[in-house]
Amino acid sequence: MTANILLFKITLLLYFGATVLFLVDVIGRLEKTGRFARWLLVGGFTVHSAALVARFVASGFTPSATLHESLSFFAWTVVGIYLLFDLRYRLAVLGAFVCPLALVLMIAGSAAPMGVQPLNPMLDSWWFPVHVTLAFLGNAVFAIAFGAGIMYLLQERMLKSKKFSALYYRLPSLQTLDSINYKCLTFGFPLMTMGIISGAIWANSAWGGYWRWDPKETWALITWFLYAALLHGRLTIGWRGRRAAIFAIIGFLCLLFTFLGVNLLLTGEHSFRAMGGR
Repeated sequence: MTANILLFKITLLLYFGATVLFLVDVIGRLEKTGRFARWLLVGGFTVHSAALVARFVASGFTPSATLHESLSFFAWTVVGIYLLFDLRYRLAVLGAFVCPLALVLMIAGSAAPMGVQPLNPMLDSWWFPVHVTLAFLGNAVFAIAFGAGIMYLLQERMLKSKKFSALYYRLPSLQTLDSINYKCLTFGFPLMTMGIISGAIWANSAWGGYWRWDPKETWALITWFLYAALLHGRLTIGWRGRRAAIFAIIGFLCLLFTFLGVNLLLTGEHSFRAMGGR
């Protein structure tokens, strides 16, 4: 077993432990458990970073070319962005929604072939790390908005029905959740936009055209319009609260399909089969 795969598996175990502790914190209302979960997640992120560095050393390129690498890289950005938000908001309950997502990505990544594969010549460009880093960072920020959106709807439902579960007492206020949603939009939308622009520049150098209406490009544009509509609605006609939360959830599901559904189910230049990454 190579070093990068060993570190990947250790990371998976640490994320699993952090997920369990975050859930225990929320269900059992044990704040100390949340602190342990946070530190375990920090440890997992550190080991994960080392795994990606080891992968880069072994392959010689940014570790996001294959399905396994892409899922691992996405999970890494999700955890990293969550930890940054946690410095500002200190919400262990948000970890109970975000950490399981990172764990699922890691489990899916462990099911894909993990060996290092030769890089497709099409990906051998300086634009490759720029494009994928911007795109995954944008995706990760919107994953936080997705978690905040779910929490908003749960909180609102309990308030309206006046039926309060244990989760209610761990959730922040609706105003805080809406604020997180808005901050995610203001950071995630520019990252997504720069990811699409860098991808278009890269496409021009690789295929001789900025836009080919490849399924990936089409779905990326659909996702971009969804978030653009949300940003426009917030800035001009005061979209807030429930509507913004629903948009954040739909936008992230669309984003997930753009990332995984298009690459796995549809044909095109971006599929893992076309890139030789499967």
